[in-house]
Amino acid sequence: MLNPTSGEAMPRCIVLGRFQPFHLGHAGLVQAAVEHAAGDEVVVAIGSAQAGWEANNPWTAEERQGMIEAWAAEQGLTLTVVTVDDINDPPNWVEHATDAHGTGTLVTSDGPTMDLYRAAGWDVHEVALSERETLEGWRVRQTVRMLSTVMDDEASRTVLAPSVPSAIIEWLIDNDAMFRCSTFETGVHAG
Repeated sequence: MLNPTSGEAMPRCIVLGRFQPFHLGHAGLVQAAVEHAAGDEVVVAIGSAQAGWEANNPWTAEERQGMIEAWAAEQGLTLTVVTVDDINDPPNWVEHATDAHGTGTLVTSDGPTMDLYRAAGWDVHEVALSERETLEGWRVRQTVRMLSTVMDDEASRTVLAPSVPSAIIEWLIDNDAMFRCSTFETGVHAG
């Protein structure tokens, strides 16, 4: 697709994350990708696709895709969602992930991911971190874990609203997907 004013190709953008769960920081990245793509395709690549039903990865790739699609529908966005299994091999990660998400411009706020993709010759659009203390995945999971024992949908909506999009909160409630967080013993966090 060409930009009608400059004749330059518009970028196909990729947003990569685990999305455990999809929170407002992720929503901001996807919105930045939509703006940067200027009408071209936006691909959301779900990492750690093989993981699920564990403390740091409580939701499966299919469930995370359901969350993302619920949010995109609420926003009126058309996204391509793909999954990428971990290979635990950073030097070969970009080539491995590219097989799943294709080429384009990576849109991210994660420094190590930027470094890997830039070293592989990728164009990277950096998005500044916003509200990092509130929007860390482990913090959101701990909040969901606490709420899973309360069993009060309205309280869940109120407490999660500062960090999780409403469509995701409703997805978690409708799919009874918060309860499983209470089944994991965890004192360790991962992003």
